[in-house]
Amino acid sequence: MLTILVTSARVAPGLLSWPAWEALRTASRVLVGSADHPQVPALASAGVLPEVVDAPPDAAGLAAVLLDAVLAGEHAVVWLAPAGTDEPGDLLDALAGLPGGGARDGDGAPGGVRVLHGSRDLPGAHLLDVVATMDTLRSSCPWDRKQTHESLAPHLLEEPYEALEALENGDHQALREELGDVLMQVVFHARIAAERPVTGDGYTIDDIADTLVAKLVRRHPHVFGGITVSSADEVISNWDAIKKAERAAKRPAAAVAPSELDGVVLGQPALSLAAQVLRRAARAGFPGGAGFPGGAGDAQELGGELLRLVARAAEAGADAELELRAAVRRLMGAVRDWELTQR
Repeated sequence: MLTILVTSARVAPGLLSWPAWEALRTASRVLVGSADHPQVPALASAGVLPEVVDAPPDAAGLAAVLLDAVLAGEHAVVWLAPAGTDEPGDLLDALAGLPGGGARDGDGAPGGVRVLHGSRDLPGAHLLDVVATMDTLRSSCPWDRKQTHESLAPHLLEEPYEALEALENGDHQALREELGDVLMQVVFHARIAAERPVTGDGYTIDDIADTLVAKLVRRHPHVFGGITVSSADEVISNWDAIKKAERAAKRPAAAVAPSELDGVVLGQPALSLAAQVLRRAARAGFPGGAGFPGGAGDAQELGGELLRLVARAAEAGADAELELRAAVRRLMGAVRDWELTQR
């Protein structure tokens, strides 16, 4: 019997399933292609001593070596696949094609061969690869090495809009790629911040994750606490109340009086800024609403009319920013269609 033991490179060495440990402890021989395999020290400390073999780099050569070990009379041979191997499909194909390799069984493996997953990635484990890749870029790439929070600021704004464009186009493969670019900005900024002392204003990607998890738990007491809600509207109401309490807790004692407008980001696009201020104003009970803007000048009147349109969109359950973008895209389509008729 040949067991191909597959392990995750993202799980700490030695953290293997019980069937994996059972196979390792009862094996006649445990073979590995390199002494640098991350599982080797963990196995050795547990009394399992892998034997390093001169494994050919191609699947056919490796299959011949492993089959020879099995045919030599060893009743149980374990091959420790290179760390990070997901499925040893090429090796299975090569084993099936060798004389004595046997026909495939119901799992797709040749007779006398089994694939055993000693450890598997948990959801989100591949984010470790993102962090490791960013570390390498920051230390090895001249461009990445010279970046700062400030120099990356334009990308922090542009990447979400590119993701939004992919979503509007209904291109979910492009959206997947663009979301990766958005994630890169988070990881990049975290990597830069990690270079500063933690005792100062430095922080790591784990600190960002911890802060996010704590916030999500705190703002979802109906999920993680004992609060009961009956609707999504009640969830939003609780969320707003929790945010208000958080802002009050962060405000210095000598600060100005609290306002519903605390935390509004003025750097966001004008339409979304208007929508957020209108929501906050309504929550505060402000009587003016969208009718507040005025003025005799044409420009002021135009601004007031735009604000009223944002309020109308909110009343209709629409997002003024997205509706304007959709209208602009319809206009772009009409212009392109017209241009084709002029050629």
